[in-house]
Amino acid sequence: MKPKVYVARQVPDKVLDYIGEYCDYRKWEDNKPIPRQQLLEEIKDAEGLLITGEKIDDELLNSAPKLKVVSNISVGYNNFDLDAMRNRGVKGTHTPYVLDETVADLAFGLILSAARRIPEMDRMVKEGKWEKGDDEPLFGIDVHHQTLGIIGMGRIGEAIAKRAKLGFSMNVLYHNRNRKTDVEDTLGVSYCSLEDLLKQSDFIVLMVPLTKETVHYIGRKELGLMKESAVFINTSRGKTVDESALIEALENGVIRAAGLDVFEEEPVSADNPLLKMPNVVTLPHIGSATYQTRFDMAMVAAENLVAAVTGNEPPNIVKELIK
Repeated sequence: MKPKVYVARQVPDKVLDYIGEYCDYRKWEDNKPIPRQQLLEEIKDAEGLLITGEKIDDELLNSAPKLKVVSNISVGYNNFDLDAMRNRGVKGTHTPYVLDETVADLAFGLILSAARRIPEMDRMVKEGKWEKGDDEPLFGIDVHHQTLGIIGMGRIGEAIAKRAKLGFSMNVLYHNRNRKTDVEDTLGVSYCSLEDLLKQSDFIVLMVPLTKETVHYIGRKELGLMKESAVFINTSRGKTVDESALIEALENGVIRAAGLDVFEEEPVSADNPLLKMPNVVTLPHIGSATYQTRFDMAMVAAENLVAAVTGNEPPNIVKELIK
C-alpha cells in the first residue's frame, strides 16, 4: 500500500505524476490558500504534507498523528514550530539552492529600478506627463562603481555579489554571522561590521533569514547610520525590518529610496504609506516567481516528501531538525 500524502498547494502536473508513482495523494484544488480548518481535516490520515508557508504547530500536528514529514515549497521555514516538530519526530524539509540565481536577479532589478527611478518614469510616460525641457528632475543615480553592502552572505548573497562585482564593477562589502574568506578570495568582497557597512554603502541589500534574532534587524538606529543618499533593498522577509521606522526614514529624507519585495503584512495593506511614495519600488513577494524556478522548487519539495514517506532520508531537512 502506498503512503498517503496531502498536497496543499497547486503544483505542476509533472510534479503530481512523480508523487503519484510512490504515494496515494489527495490535493487542494483551488489556487487560493487552503483554509486552516479544512487543512486540519484533510491531513488526519496523512503521512506527508506538501505546503508553502502554512503554520506547522501543535494544533496541526495533533490533527495528523501519522505525519512523518512536512515539505515546504520554500527556502524559508519560519512557518515551522521547530520544537513542536522535534518533539513529535516530524521531519521538516525546504527547497534551497534552486532559487538562488532567480532571487539575485530580482534583487538587482530592485537596485536598478530604485536607482534609476524606472517605475516612476514608466508611470510618467504612460500618464502623458513627459515634456521637453529641463530633464534634471528625472535624474537618478549610478549603480556602477558604487559601494554595495550585503547583509547576509548566503548563497543568494554570493550570487548578488557576483553580479555587482563582475557586471557593475561595484565595491562590495558584506556582513554575516560567519566570515567567508573563500568568498572574499573568489569575488574580491570585503567583510566588515554591520555599523561600518551601513555607514559606507550606497546600496544595501538585506538577505538574512527570519528568526527570533532577526525580527526588526533593521530599525531606526540602523537606518540612521545609512547615508542620506542610500538605497535600501529588502528581499529577505518583511519582519526583518521595522516598517514604521523605514517609512519614517523615507518620509524624512534619512535615506534616499527603497526597493521592497516583502512587507511586515502580506498582502500589503492598501493604506500603507509605502505604496504612495514615488521613491519606493514595491513588489508582491515574487523573488522566486519564474516558471522554471517555481517548477524546480515544487519538484525538489516532492522529492523531499517522497523520500521521507518511503523510509529514506530527505535530501533537504532543515538544519535544526537534523539528528
